[in-house]
Amino acid sequence: MLEHGKISIRQFTLLVTIFTIGSSILVVPSGLAAEAKQDAWIAAIVGLLLSMPLIYLYNALGCRFPKLTLAEYSEQILGKWLGKLVSLLFMGYFFVVTALLLREIGDFMTTQIYPETPIAFIHILFLAVVIMAVRYGLEPLTRACEIFLPWILLLCVVLFVFLSPNMKFHNMQPVLENGIKPLLRAVYSLMGLPFLELAVFLMIFPYVNRPRAVKKAFYGGTLAGGIVIVLITLLSILVIGADLTHRQLYPSYALAQTINVGGFFQRVEAMMAAIWLLTIFFKLTVCFYASLLGFAQTLRLKDYRFLTLPYAMLTLVLSIAAIPSTTYFNNFVARMWTPFSLTFGLVLPLVLLGVHSLQKNFKRSS
Repeated sequence: MLEHGKISIRQFTLLVTIFTIGSSILVVPSGLAAEAKQDAWIAAIVGLLLSMPLIYLYNALGCRFPKLTLAEYSEQILGKWLGKLVSLLFMGYFFVVTALLLREIGDFMTTQIYPETPIAFIHILFLAVVIMAVRYGLEPLTRACEIFLPWILLLCVVLFVFLSPNMKFHNMQPVLENGIKPLLRAVYSLMGLPFLELAVFLMIFPYVNRPRAVKKAFYGGTLAGGIVIVLITLLSILVIGADLTHRQLYPSYALAQTINVGGFFQRVEAMMAAIWLLTIFFKLTVCFYASLLGFAQTLRLKDYRFLTLPYAMLTLVLSIAAIPSTTYFNNFVARMWTPFSLTFGLVLPLVLLGVHSLQKNFKRSS
């Protein structure tokens, strides 16, 4: 095994939670409101419920190979060459997720906080921290997650408390004004970001020290992260309304800007920025790590750490060259990301599980 670290069930749960929150806390409310309007919070709840069968699929696949990663058992199931091809496709998907997350960070920082700073500098600075985290390995990353996640949740609670006086419950009405179709379109977009991306944890299953307890941990982490997304979406609708939520690139950041307690406690959007930068750092690092580890395992390399720098350079190039503008990025995510993610988050895991089940039944019958 290229990774010798082991993580606890608690660490795995926290990592899934922070991954699920990830970039979603800042951008998901806008996408949901674009489709479902004031019913965006309902779409968030339905999307969270529909994520549970996905987690069941990932658990079923991962628990059949408790000592192997996705890259390793793809070859066992599909054979050497076809398995390597499927493995490389998965690693390519995780690599694309990494590049998109990096671009998301650059767009946010250069449009909201440092408008005069070149986006490449932001990317390089962030990647330097990611490289360091990946070189240390999985175990130190999850320990850092244990330290930061309670503070992230505490900051979320502070935001909820200080935003509660600004809630306008009439913003939620009328319920299902445009019928069920817009709601279903919103749920469809939510599945692509973030729930289908949770397939990346199939690369981390064998490093959990209690394989039998992974199932509940996966469910628990997804549920906890999903609840935060639901609450942020609900707050966005209640405080700034469906129309403004849709028009804002980063509605939860705009949400934090509305906090004003007695003319003293205000301009706390930096708090939201801090939450988001921490959660997206862990999500990006997990995707970077999984893609790099899987690539090294597929090619039978003895170590993956020496590839971190060239891999980071490729990520930097893809994040800038392949995405010319923020508008292009938003259109790509809105139109193409969920169909793209369905291939790797649902179709291919189903194929792997189906083929393995057929092989198992054939061996029994023979």
